[in-house]
Amino acid sequence: MQDRLPAVLAAPDLPLAELCAARLDGELVALDECFCPVDSVLGAGERAEALARSVPPRLIAERDSAAWVWGALERPPAIHRLCVDAGARVHPPPRSRLAVREVLLAEGDTASLRGLTVTTPLRTATDIVRFESRFGVREARTVSALLRMTGAAADDCARAIAARSHLPHKRRALGRLRSLGL
Repeated sequence: MQDRLPAVLAAPDLPLAELCAARLDGELVALDECFCPVDSVLGAGERAEALARSVPPRLIAERDSAAWVWGALERPPAIHRLCVDAGARVHPPPRSRLAVREVLLAEGDTASLRGLTVTTPLRTATDIVRFESRFGVREARTVSALLRMTGAAADDCARAIAARSHLPHKRRALGRLRSLGL
């Protein structure tokens, strides 16, 4: 009996030329740097698995990368935003599609999906309102979608931010949350 192919395919599973040919033939669809059968239902698990295949272990998907994994963004970002817990002492190799920063994470700030650690929707929303240099319609929609996933409102997110001391960009984040009007 032949083994089934994984739901998320990458170059280690089949040669890249075959994967690209199957995509051109309409048998596979691209999912970030991986591929999935065209009839697959793509959800957070599949997106997490696709990203996990190109991310070194112990790195955590955050901000727009986490928003894409959770389904709040339709397309993966051009550069994946990742973080590492300050206590982890990880030194990832430099890669052109990965931007990594060191952060302090609280218990409950992350979840594990198919081999990828990702910030929770609430933590992702708080990071987006705190750190995005531009907060336009796209970012507001992303934060709104993330909050809807958790059943939270902008006030819940604001309370989570206000509860932390010495948090960078706290004032900017609280102003952005007020502007959402959720």
